[in-house]
Amino acid sequence: MPPRPLRRALAAGTSAVLVAAIAGCTTHPSPELAVRAFLLDWQGGEYESAARQTTGDVDEVASALERTLRQLDLAGLKFELGGINQDGDTATAKFDVSADLGIGDPVWEYTGSMALEDGDSGWKINWEPNVIHPDLGADERLAVDYDVPDRGQIYDRQGQPLVAEQEVTAFGVVPDDMGDIDEGVNGLAELLDEDPGPLLNRVRSAPPEQFQPLVLVRKRDVEGTVTRQAKRIDGVETKQVTIPLHPEQADAAVGEVAGTVGHNVSSRVAGPYQAGDTVGLSGLQNAFQQRLAGTASTDVVTLDSDGAQTDVLRRWPGEPSGSLSSTLDSEVQEAAEGSLESILSNKPGYLVAVDSGSGEVLAAAGNPGNTEDDGAFTKEYRPGEVFTIVSAAAAMDSGAAGPDQQVPCEQSQKVGDRTFRNPNDTALWDAPDLARGFAYTCTTAFAGLGKDVGGDALASAAEDFGVGGDWRLSVPTHTGEFPVPSSAEDTAAAMVGRGDVTVSPLTMALVAGAVADGTWHPPRLSVTEEERDSTPPRELNADTVSALQDMMEDAVVEGSASGADISQEIGQIGQVPVHGQVSTATQKIDGKKTAVQWFVGYQGDVAVAVAIEVKPALGSYDYAENAVSEFLLRMPDGYVEDVPELAENAENPDSDLGEAPDSEGSDGSAGTSNAAGE
Repeated sequence: MPPRPLRRALAAGTSAVLVAAIAGCTTHPSPELAVRAFLLDWQGGEYESAARQTTGDVDEVASALERTLRQLDLAGLKFELGGINQDGDTATAKFDVSADLGIGDPVWEYTGSMALEDGDSGWKINWEPNVIHPDLGADERLAVDYDVPDRGQIYDRQGQPLVAEQEVTAFGVVPDDMGDIDEGVNGLAELLDEDPGPLLNRVRSAPPEQFQPLVLVRKRDVEGTVTRQAKRIDGVETKQVTIPLHPEQADAAVGEVAGTVGHNVSSRVAGPYQAGDTVGLSGLQNAFQQRLAGTASTDVVTLDSDGAQTDVLRRWPGEPSGSLSSTLDSEVQEAAEGSLESILSNKPGYLVAVDSGSGEVLAAAGNPGNTEDDGAFTKEYRPGEVFTIVSAAAAMDSGAAGPDQQVPCEQSQKVGDRTFRNPNDTALWDAPDLARGFAYTCTTAFAGLGKDVGGDALASAAEDFGVGGDWRLSVPTHTGEFPVPSSAEDTAAAMVGRGDVTVSPLTMALVAGAVADGTWHPPRLSVTEEERDSTPPRELNADTVSALQDMMEDAVVEGSASGADISQEIGQIGQVPVHGQVSTATQKIDGKKTAVQWFVGYQGDVAVAVAIEVKPALGSYDYAENAVSEFLLRMPDGYVEDVPELAENAENPDSDLGEAPDSEGSDGSAGTSNAAGE
């Protein structure tokens, strides 16, 4: 945002030629020339020259004209000469005024009037304060007064507030108490590490007797020494203000409010900014800034010598602030945050839960949660074998394999120059079919199917599940990336969620929701028309959905997704079956090789995706499975039906991973693996 003094200099420069053309005239033979000279000098900032065109004291008139510029903190001032009525040696001139009140403020337009008389030195303007404005009386001055609406609240789907009221310290000034406004405001700005421009803009035009809040700071962000130093500056005061500021839950989704939690606000926001405003920097606070903050009502007023308001010359009503209803559910969000906190300790991870029937986001949690980490929506992870939900659908829709069709699950599978392996060189015995390979996340089975499915069919299935689609939320979101594979090797990698395939936790929660509902729905985070996505829902093949539901239930009941090390198996939580798929995919994150554990599934109408970043040595799925198990146990009644009381110290069932079967149902899981060389 360019500083206003620069804008004034530019405005002055535009009239410099016109001023020079008349400057040689010390006397004016006509009232028109006198008025033109006066207005051009005033517009160009040549206040003494303008004052000499009047009958008043030069210093007093020049000072009055210059004070007007400062009192209104004008970014520009333009005049247009109107009609002149002359009667002998007197005349009255009309002129139109266009006063730009500055960035983000309106342009004040009014018609002024001035009386002239002809004397020994030619025509001159009879000086009175009403030359500046017809309603400006003696001993009065102009000012701009703002009435800023309180910031609106963000609510969850049940009407519970998501933003806590918090007491902050307002650092501000009383302009009349400042010896030197420029010096004082610059000193305060330097102390608080703020851009002085917006602060000066507000102070110069404010009613001088009123406290003007300039910077809002949370108590924890300012030391007592800073407050004491600020109060040593003439005119600086502090007041305690309560505003809805800090997210109660869902920090990243709700977002950060600036003007309070960070410095240099004016340099971090786009568009008009008035010192002391609250500005949403992220999440819903940013996406719906105008709705939540509203806009200030702006009044140009006259004040008497005591600073009391005498009149309102012009009013521009602002927009009232409003509240915002989100799709988040406080109880589900609490369950999500609690599960990550209790399971993950200091490990980064995300959990997203959506309503499978609508795509509405019920919870979006990160560990550790903060307003800057929106990874639940934006992280670009390889999905690994949780992507077999999509590739199994592609296999069935394309006719490459049905759920009961034999699909070998060997210890390794070579496709082109790439070798895919199951962990510990495991395999599935007894001619496993597609459903069994899915339940045990058999990497080699799905990689080997790639040549029969084909890249186009796999891309079509990815599109049906919204992966890489053009859907959007009101906040930043990674919808996924799925380049159409160009070779058999690339197709094999894509079948098991590797290569160039990336997704966010939200993307995979929507994939799970599509299986639960039979239709993929675009997501929503707020209950507003602005967020109604034009992307249509996509109805999936009913037979394919039914088969996927069975396969995902088997994966939880007896397959790779059945383990949970907190109190019981995931499949035994409540009376409503849990469906899911797991994987561990390795990739570089911030330059470090990292394993991302996944659980993607649903219970009832709640679809969930969990992604946990761990060291590669911690392969398996333990953290992801335990996090989702803890989440489902914490879920409120009405989402998960008839949750039973859990037996304490229940033993975790033994794992049969990698072992040859002794009987039907004790098959070893092929698990997840990384392709050779990854």
